[in-house]
Amino acid sequence: MSGKVNSKNKQLRRTSSSLFERMASSEQKFPPQKQDTQPGKEHVMDPTPQFTCPDYKPSDKLQGKIAIVTGGDSGIGRAVCNLFALEGATVIFTYVKGQEDKDAKDTLEMIRRAKTSDAKEPKAIAADLGFDENCKKVIDEVINAYGHIDILVNNAAEQYEAGSVEEIDEPRLERVFRTNIFSYFFMTRHALKHMKEGSSIINTTSVNAYKGHPTLLDYTSTKGAIVAFTRALALQLVTKGIRVNGVAPGPIWTPLITASFKEEETAQFGSEVPMKRAGQPAEVAPSFVFLACNQCSSYISGQVLHPNGGNVVNG
Repeated sequence: MSGKVNSKNKQLRRTSSSLFERMASSEQKFPPQKQDTQPGKEHVMDPTPQFTCPDYKPSDKLQGKIAIVTGGDSGIGRAVCNLFALEGATVIFTYVKGQEDKDAKDTLEMIRRAKTSDAKEPKAIAADLGFDENCKKVIDEVINAYGHIDILVNNAAEQYEAGSVEEIDEPRLERVFRTNIFSYFFMTRHALKHMKEGSSIINTTSVNAYKGHPTLLDYTSTKGAIVAFTRALALQLVTKGIRVNGVAPGPIWTPLITASFKEEETAQFGSEVPMKRAGQPAEVAPSFVFLACNQCSSYISGQVLHPNGGNVVNG
């Protein structure tokens, strides 16, 4: 049996290495593709995003922890769920019902396979997090099932292109802000009642908050708000022993990309960074593990990590 497992691991490593080599050496990074609806779907992407790295070696960094990841069904959220489970956490994630059902089912099965023996059964919760009452329902369901919360990852997001600020009407602006920043406030305010000293909150922002983006004006604005939210909340919670940090990914191959950009933009996605390629979710997720683990980052709060392919940002 162990021979079969070792053989499978070696094959995964070859697949992992060949993917990164192919991305690094190819002028066209991805086949042209476009999804017509949001949220995007991971299972129809070509290639599908890499949510795991076979060379990653877990070491019980999050053993016994209860972790919530919003937007955890795909992309960076899925990769974070996977590593959290490998590190011993009990993982609960949210998704959009009716649009992300298959991705959510696949992620839930993946977490079940990855979880350690002492972790509790993972859970997927369908919710539109842009509204306070829905966020409260999510937290209530988690508390009823698990009793407390140790880690909250605010990660849910949506984005749409617009060539001009004049194209962004009030309903769209409200929708993007509800998902991308309102949900962070709502999830946090309800989760805090059940978090104690040593807990951690991690917010997903973006490199666009630091360098801007000409066609993602409303999305970029929300990501800037998340940076400010992270810094202010860290100061507010420091006396309670709860750390608050952020991760600002650069161009990462996720369903958000194929659901947002035109085919020609998708084909060259990520080529503008110094590494000349897009990153994979598996290259971002370790930043979340680091920030969630008190043994690794106990003296870090109010900060943002930058897995972005080599772009130097300040602030």
